[in-house]
Amino acid sequence: MPDLWQNASNLYLRSKKNSRRNGTLPAVSDYLRTTTFSLEFFPPKDSAGEDRLWQALAQLQPLKPDFVSVTYGAGGSNRDRTIRVTTEITKRTSIPTVAHLSCVGSSKSDLTEILNQYKKAEIKSILAVRGDPEGGPKAKWEKVSGGFDYADQLVELAVATGNFKVGVAAFPDGHPASNFDFEKDIDVLIRKEELGAKFATTQFFFESNKWHQLVERLAKRGSNLPIIAGILPITNLNQLNRMTELSGLQIPKNISKRFEGVENSPEDVRKIGIDIATEMGQQLMNLQVPGVHFYTMNSAESTLEIAKNLGLVSL
Repeated sequence: MPDLWQNASNLYLRSKKNSRRNGTLPAVSDYLRTTTFSLEFFPPKDSAGEDRLWQALAQLQPLKPDFVSVTYGAGGSNRDRTIRVTTEITKRTSIPTVAHLSCVGSSKSDLTEILNQYKKAEIKSILAVRGDPEGGPKAKWEKVSGGFDYADQLVELAVATGNFKVGVAAFPDGHPASNFDFEKDIDVLIRKEELGAKFATTQFFFESNKWHQLVERLAKRGSNLPIIAGILPITNLNQLNRMTELSGLQIPKNISKRFEGVENSPEDVRKIGIDIATEMGQQLMNLQVPGVHFYTMNSAESTLEIAKNLGLVSL
């Protein structure tokens, strides 16, 4: 994986010092070259879904993303398909891959075996997460026999198993498991960094100041962990409502208000969603975000449009 993340993080920290010194921020052009652009897909449930994933990836590959990741299914479902698809992306394309690895439904020996599979496939980076039970992040966690309770245990295992660059998840709006206690979430991130995590990717969120607050709080604790911002283009309100209900995330009123009156117009919803994602992406870049990570929902069109709007790619 590129050391671009750390370079961008260092640039962010330097820019903060400079801004305090002279009251200015670097121009967007100063950091675009170090802002990573990455994509996330979810594991397809069947062969037709897998075909759609490969089609979307083919459309997005010319954008030369810095990396691609594939999530686990809810409750650890589709694990084998996730492993296979991630491995196939590494074989078929020149795009670096970040392999998701979850504690859900796996013992330590299972996880070690998967890590060795990834190593054999020449995958260099891992995103280590606890994962959500089948009932979602609010459901009761049940550890399997010989398994882990916390993602930091998985970070430690991944670091010890091979020369992986290990990433973790960050939550600008807080995590249900901590009852949205921001200080506890910061403690967890610091702990993971101490165990060897090299970067974090956020859950999707809708207010750029939440990312800024997270980064500032980490910096005050002496952290240099690059925090890549996850952006979810809103193209389907029903799908968004399901995702936010599961995650416990509240949609800001100023965001939901923009969709009033167009709920039954998919094209209007898509246009507004792209506008919102573009605006937030620009705000994040103004804040020196080290990377933007698009939750593609296995579709290329919206991501293509937003990335072009932000100047992250040229088409």
